[in-house]
Amino acid sequence: MTDLKTTFAGLSLRNPIIISSSGLTNSAGKNKRLAEAGAGAIVLKSLFEEQIMLEADQLKDPAFYPEASDYLEEYIREHKLAEYLTLIKESKKECSIPIIASINCYSDSEWVDFAKQIQEAGADALEINILALQSDVQYTYGSFEQRHIDILRHIKQTVTIPVIMKLGDNLTNPVALIDQLYANGAAAVVLFNRFYQPDINIENMEQVSGEVFSPSADLATPLRWIGIASSVVNKIDYAASGGVANPEAVVKVILAGASAVEVCSAIYQNTNAFIGESTRFLSAWMERKGFNNIAQFKGKLNIKDVQGINTFERTQFLKYFGKKEA
Repeated sequence: MTDLKTTFAGLSLRNPIIISSSGLTNSAGKNKRLAEAGAGAIVLKSLFEEQIMLEADQLKDPAFYPEASDYLEEYIREHKLAEYLTLIKESKKECSIPIIASINCYSDSEWVDFAKQIQEAGADALEINILALQSDVQYTYGSFEQRHIDILRHIKQTVTIPVIMKLGDNLTNPVALIDQLYANGAAAVVLFNRFYQPDINIENMEQVSGEVFSPSADLATPLRWIGIASSVVNKIDYAASGGVANPEAVVKVILAGASAVEVCSAIYQNTNAFIGESTRFLSAWMERKGFNNIAQFKGKLNIKDVQGINTFERTQFLKYFGKKEA
């Protein structure tokens, strides 16, 4: 019999399938069904500080006194936070698997306050999203990466539950940042958060939303960086996010060095049945290859096992085009 158990961010998971933060995880009822379908863990829909502030701005009246506007903003903030804390508590009651909270903020003080109350509500871990494009012409190189470290450091001074950093792919050197995140107490990293996909309607000449779901081609980016980082910074756990469109992808990222995968688009497109399909495929593949547990093949194909040649960088490129004929 194969054992699908894995450890991610200090949490014991019955299998590597984590449902990522989305509309799939915004109610205790949905989370219960995901758990019953076999999920290893669930990341709750993110609490967005920016969304709270936007809602407050939309409700403000120019005739309000400044004190009234501040009161409205605080009221909305506390109301949204209270709803989120209820989601944590109700999901914990309904599910026997780890429940991971998720926050997406842009001000340091809010991160710390949210994190403290989330821990008190009973979340098993906290996933932090710092997703933003750096487009300021006066941008100081390295300041975005330092912001990740500063926010993590302040949160770790406040909470004791595992803290997971979900990174965007707009980083010059994810490995260097991951090393610093580990040094400052991060239990795991998720590679990568997916940006909003823009498009343009040429008939109406307007900006529109691009593809909502993550295509299988997106897997290449987390596969590359997990393969590199899991060898160089090997004391932190990794999860892949983006492009996990089929059960085969689960095997691929574990071979590259991941402990788990975060799945969203595949559930939307294939229903909760995707969870069972993935675990059955993983189990059958392990039996076929003679593996009894995930630890036996995790990271087997990261860069440390290719005779010193980093196939996740230039080597594969040269081999690929060497096979092409003019």
